[in-house]
Amino acid sequence: MSPRAGRDGDVLAVISQSGSSVSFFDAVTDRRLGTLEVPAEPHELLFDPIRRVLWCATTYSSGHYGANSGRRTELTVIAPDARRIVEVVDLAPEHGPHGLALDPARGRLYVTVEASRDRPGGIVVIDAEARTPLGRIPTDAPVPHWFAIDPAGRTGYATNKEAPFVSVVDLERRTLAAKIEVPGSEGLAVSADGAHVFVAGPYARPFSAVAEDRPAAGIRVIDTRTARVVDVLPTADVAMPVHLTSAGLLLAGELGGEPEPVSRVRRHAPGRLRVFDAEARKELGEVEVGVCPLTITSSPDGRLAYVACVASSTVDIVDLDALRVLNRLDIPRRGEPGAHGLAYIPRPS
Repeated sequence: MSPRAGRDGDVLAVISQSGSSVSFFDAVTDRRLGTLEVPAEPHELLFDPIRRVLWCATTYSSGHYGANSGRRTELTVIAPDARRIVEVVDLAPEHGPHGLALDPARGRLYVTVEASRDRPGGIVVIDAEARTPLGRIPTDAPVPHWFAIDPAGRTGYATNKEAPFVSVVDLERRTLAAKIEVPGSEGLAVSADGAHVFVAGPYARPFSAVAEDRPAAGIRVIDTRTARVVDVLPTADVAMPVHLTSAGLLLAGELGGEPEPVSRVRRHAPGRLRVFDAEARKELGEVEVGVCPLTITSSPDGRLAYVACVASSTVDIVDLDALRVLNRLDIPRRGEPGAHGLAYIPRPS
């Protein structure tokens, strides 16, 4: 059966960071359905299936992590079916919102925010129905970037690019519960049973650290009961995004090319989607994708992966059974960077 079967009415939404827009594509034909302008510069995207809205994090005024003209404070709420903005939620004085996670049972949205002079980096808790902040959880790190919660909605995990630990937060008490030693971390995903967290590391620094200056690249496997790293799934290069499919596949977006010895800027080379069996912790294969994979999502049945590559401003659609690219979507941009956040939106029931 075709991996496209049964997707009539489903939509893929893709952020263009420099284009300050969200593009919508038919999940069967890959036809562009429309493009919505949003506040500059959007980064991450999350679909709330209960309220059928997209949450879009606007992180910087321009530029990117490590080189930007200042932090923004907004979350944009989008009606994907109508392709219009419903509301812009201002989190000020919090700034630099980026990582998004949703607890649909409790109606709680969690958003990472960067540190300021009077407060450390942390997680803002938002009432997803009222779209109002409920509180803040400290992470004891300046820039928590990505965030994920366990299936029970009791524990959250924030990765910290430049702090040597993953922050573990108690979502019920809204406190920092633990720090798990990881040498700078990127994307993460929590297993369906909540027993393990998969964390990409080390920090990509921004795509420029020479190999001998950094710890070994790989996906750290954290045992949530002991809050310790119990295994490392090796990758050939630094990985940034990590995603778990409903079929139990662990997907990692790996950078490509070697750092220049003089400029220390990474060559623009194709990246790789590396695929593991999450339970067996065994690599199943890899697929070449666009330049600098930054975000990954998958179809609800776990058969298709979508890999947004920010430097090439493309999205690769990958058949995970055959481990091959079915198509590549070009995402409009007005400079660097390009394709960033992704969300798969099933058709209304």
